[in-house]
Amino acid sequence: MNVEYEEFENIEDLLMYLSSVSSPMKNVMPINSYKGYICSFIPLSPIGGDTYLMIYTKGEQENGIYEFDVTSRSIKKVESVERADKHYFISMTPKRNTIADKAIEQI
Repeated sequence: MNVEYEEFENIEDLLMYLSSVSSPMKNVMPINSYKGYICSFIPLSPIGGDTYLMIYTKGEQENGIYEFDVTSRSIKKVESVERADKHYFISMTPKRNTIADKAIEQI
């Protein structure tokens, strides 16, 4: 497995990046809070490939749904996905994440 990295200063910058690279009309995306990192993995290889981009910032994020407003760069925890003009992130803390484990070893 090959991993490339892109580190961000804070969670707002990370979510801004994810919002800008997401597919049009896809306003819900997962992020992980795992071992002191808030991260997401983007496959860089065609289906079945083994190259990923790990985008991350250091920190922890409580599990839940977060609404991100690109214009104001504000993030807030919400109960549900309600608005099409906002980006939503589902934050999860996996019990184990083998891709993240391997990637974090190499940081």
